Amino acid sequence: MPIGMGKLAIVTGASSGIGLELARVAGREGYDLLIAADEEAIHTAAEDLRASGATVTSIMADLLTSAGVAQLVDQIAANRAEPELLMANAGCGLGHAFLDQDIVDVRHVIDTNVTGTLELLHAVGGMMRAQRHGRILITGSIAGFMPGSFQAVYNASKAFLNSFSFALREELKDTSVTVTCLMPGATETRFFERAGLLDTNIGQSEKDDPADVAETGFRAMMNGEGDIVSGVKNKLQAAIANVTPSGVLASAHRNMAEPGSSRKS
Repeated sequence: MPIGMGKLAIVTGASSGIGLELARVAGREGYDLLIAADEEAIHTAAEDLRASGATVTSIMADLLTSAGVAQLVDQIAANRAEPELLMANAGCGLGHAFLDQDIVDVRHVIDTNVTGTLELLHAVGGMMRAQRHGRILITGSIAGFMPGSFQAVYNASKAFLNSFSFALREELKDTSVTVTCLMPGATETRFFERAGLLDTNIGQSEKDDPADVAETGFRAMMNGEGDIVSGVKNKLQAAIANVTPSGVLASAHRNMAEPGSSRKS
């Protein structure tokens, strides 16, 4: 189903969780949707969104690769649509101790969360600067404020995105392109299952509603805010992290993410 000639919102990692909810909000706001993920479920998500009245194009693309990013960019060009919103939400996690992880899985996290995201931002951000308007939302995380013992690569990747978003925002401040970083806490998605974190305190903890997180992030983006931490509890955690020594934070994170920690509590 082709995109119409209306305002275009691009959402990555949109097959479920926060990404799907971001697409849902944008659809309600009257945007045509181009959604992408690396799994067949993206097409099911598209049908769900169409049932709500949205105009949707879905593509299955591995956005950790240059070929996957090019596939998404080519779809924008094929539909002759100017991107109004880019919600770069694609990401993945990885639990357990770094030296026990398969290095292929480590590279997958880095390539998905960092390399592929940057390549997409470079391509679509360049379009937005050329057309002199656009809004970008990058899904970072409050995990980026903490050294992530037993989740080290994921937290480091989110620290990168948190930092990068502010730098890109500054570089674009004299344009009409805005950059917002959404920093959610633990959210009720498939993330913890996929990352092998179910047998941990954080995996077993009460989590935020992805619809609430998406609504918060979308509104911050539309208001042109630089960053938003979703949820009062997460705002407090972020504030504490900013004044706590890194060693203490790393120890605290171990208590949350070490395998089997849910059985020790």
